[in-house]
Amino acid sequence: MENQQFTEDHEWVCADGDCFVIGISKYAVDELGEIVYVELPEIGSLVTKGDEFGSVESVKTVSGIYSPISGTVVSVNADLINAPEQINQSPYEDGWLIKVSPDPHTVADDMQSLMSYDDYKRFIDTL
Repeated sequence: MENQQFTEDHEWVCADGDCFVIGISKYAVDELGEIVYVELPEIGSLVTKGDEFGSVESVKTVSGIYSPISGTVVSVNADLINAPEQINQSPYEDGWLIKVSPDPHTVADDMQSLMSYDDYKRFIDTL
């Protein structure tokens, strides 16, 4: 988790080569409960920092997922369609949601506004 950075909305992002992987944090997973459905964007879709790009449905509620960076979706975790529980079991590995090719004009500012794991941990301790 040292490589991930986090939003106050409990999404995480980390670099993976030229792309960035996005998912939701363990804290979010624990708050949501058992995830039973996930809606993700199509490959080629544009995502904008702070805007909703999908949703997760749990036994408790439906929650929007917000992009921590702007860019173009280059991959989606299709395994989650038939096995959304992977998000609960492995939110930082197998439960990733999308991969994004970042907007080169905004990526530095987008990443600078995110929290490190330690900062995020302190943040959730205040909730």
